[in-house]
Amino acid sequence: MADSDEHDDIDNTEAHPLLAAPSLPTQTADKPSKSSEVTALDAAVASSSSPASSSAASVRSVRPYRTFDDDVLPETSTLGRTLSWQSAYILVISRVIGSGIFATPGAILRGVGSPGLALLLWVAGAGVAACGLGIALEYGCMLPRSGGDKVYLEFTYRHPRYLASILIVFVVVFLGFTASNCVVFSQYVLFAVGIEAPSELLRKGLAVGLLTAVTIVHGGFRATGVRIQNVLGWLKVGLVVFMILSGLFVVVFRPKGREAAPTMTLPGLWAGSNWNWGAISTALFKVFYSYTGLENANNVLNEVKDPVRTLRSVTASALVTSCVLYLLINVAYFVVVPLETIANSGELVGALFFQTIFGRRVGGIALSLAIALSAAGNVMVVAFTMARVKQEIARQGLLPYSKLLASNKPFGSPLGGFFVHYIPSFLVIVLPPSAEVYSFILEVEGYPGQFVSIAIAGGLLYLRYTRPDLKRPFRVWIPAVVLKIVLNLSLIAAPFFPPKTPPTSGLFYATYAIVGVSILASAVLFWWVWAVVLPAWGRYTIEEEADELDDGTAITRLVKVPKTELGR
Repeated sequence: MADSDEHDDIDNTEAHPLLAAPSLPTQTADKPSKSSEVTALDAAVASSSSPASSSAASVRSVRPYRTFDDDVLPETSTLGRTLSWQSAYILVISRVIGSGIFATPGAILRGVGSPGLALLLWVAGAGVAACGLGIALEYGCMLPRSGGDKVYLEFTYRHPRYLASILIVFVVVFLGFTASNCVVFSQYVLFAVGIEAPSELLRKGLAVGLLTAVTIVHGGFRATGVRIQNVLGWLKVGLVVFMILSGLFVVVFRPKGREAAPTMTLPGLWAGSNWNWGAISTALFKVFYSYTGLENANNVLNEVKDPVRTLRSVTASALVTSCVLYLLINVAYFVVVPLETIANSGELVGALFFQTIFGRRVGGIALSLAIALSAAGNVMVVAFTMARVKQEIARQGLLPYSKLLASNKPFGSPLGGFFVHYIPSFLVIVLPPSAEVYSFILEVEGYPGQFVSIAIAGGLLYLRYTRPDLKRPFRVWIPAVVLKIVLNLSLIAAPFFPPKTPPTSGLFYATYAIVGVSILASAVLFWWVWAVVLPAWGRYTIEEEADELDDGTAITRLVKVPKTELGR
């Protein structure tokens, strides 16, 4: 997947930065008399008054306080580097292994027809996931800073100025929510306690309760929140291992009431295989989604100890762990539950597994608690990382009340980032009136991300040839990047191919894709008005100036500078 950089000799990323620090532009001590602080997402952007004549204004040169090349230097959060290898590993593995592990294997088997082909697709999926991971690793080791895709897009696509920043704001702030696993948690907790037909108010209330509890714990008790999510992550891994061992126990000891032979045998491994490309591609998409999240640690590198080394080892370990666990849990399902039962049942394969081993009542409760545990762990790690990405956006001055949202006061945590993350998540849980609308929102959430992935992968190829001077402790194999781009293009095109059965909602089958593209188009339109039209009309430019909050957090202030003060 990768070849090592011939200059990979970093022993300490803090003592040996990845690139020599660029010289920063010298700024004048006096601030522009007609400059005013602006916010990218301030809905009421006012045009500036006509600038003073050039004869009345002193001409000066104002440049950004930083260059984008600063992003190649490690930056330590004011919270310190408190995330150990274990915590970083849990951030990744708990994001990857979610509640889908109890449903996806059965759906894939039903689609492709044989356990052999299903297992082959899980291995192929791991290979494709490694391609995407390689891209995230090269970027993360080259630009070891919190923010993930935000940092990578801004570093790569510097012109037109601010366009990449505005696009990532729309994708991350408006579409980066934690709702689906909150709802999953609610449904299965209620089922576990015997409430099989809960009211909508109760179901949504419990989902909001989980979201609120996670926000309070992470926002008010940072160290405690990390400990809790570490425990939940290890419990999730332990649960999957327990299920695998349970399947092995059934095969080896054949408890009373079990058939004499396992349902999956080597001679019949490929029996019934469906090699139709449509069925295989649909199954592959499910597999690819199951490996989503391997780049989760890239979002919080300012808080990770020895970020470059940790990132490389944590992500590789998480990929191997998830691949092995996925393969073994599939085998456990196939040897415990009759293949015909899996193929003909609409239930989760995890439900069939637990019911076969523990009985319908105990098995149903065990499954519900297992899914709830997985969902809660996923909510915690996603909220933890996404809050920090949104804090990075606020640090750049791209949100209203950016100083407040970028601060780590009063609890020594990015409480503002959690607040920005909480609002859209809360609305997505509470507002949709039906399951169809909720599902539609989730589909819209994921679609623009495919364009971001293509921009990231294409940008990596661009930097290979335009910035060979950048030190790359990890180098991804170029064919892997091309494969990732092809995959993302296929995912972009997929919604526009008519499905066999029309959507039950009555909507056009590609509606969610059209809405997703419209959101990106809205971001471009907003950028054009905010960064091009209004500055041209008001004869000013939007510049960056350095500032520092009381808690030591470095931020950027976006200011309007009349062109007369720039000598333009």
